[in-house]
Amino acid sequence: MRVSKQNPKSKAGNSPNISVNRRARHDYHIEDTFEAGLVLEGWEVKALRAGRGSLQESYVIIKDGEAWLIGCNISPLPTASTHIQPDPIRTRKLLLHERELSRLIGATEQRGYTLVPLNMHWKRGRAKLDLALAKGKKKFDKRAAQKEHDWQREKQRLLKHRQ
Repeated sequence: MRVSKQNPKSKAGNSPNISVNRRARHDYHIEDTFEAGLVLEGWEVKALRAGRGSLQESYVIIKDGEAWLIGCNISPLPTASTHIQPDPIRTRKLLLHERELSRLIGATEQRGYTLVPLNMHWKRGRAKLDLALAKGKKKFDKRAAQKEHDWQREKQRLLKHRQ
């Protein structure tokens, strides 16, 4: 009997990505990206390690000189402690350098940019959030991007059949 060895990094639990916001690149022109740390509670870290985080419907605001993640859903594990009341959609503080925060404040208040969370991932055992400085796409921009994507896919298909 032959036993196949699995790569330990190929398991879903060991993936560096926790959650990806797929709608962000579809709905926004991404100008610049930043990596921020997250202030989490213990049960949230355990839930994220189990893959129970979601960035759908979430966004980032800057209030009183601090960045906050709103609407991120982290479902508690059923084995969560009984002495805490887990709130899956609580507002979470983002950790950024002062110069990054001042740049984000200037861009969002003066130039009309939006802060959009792109993905949540692990980096050296800590949960990090990639957020983007973005401008919203109009409907015709979305159609043009889809048309370009379809053309690139068709071009690759034609080149593949030619070889």
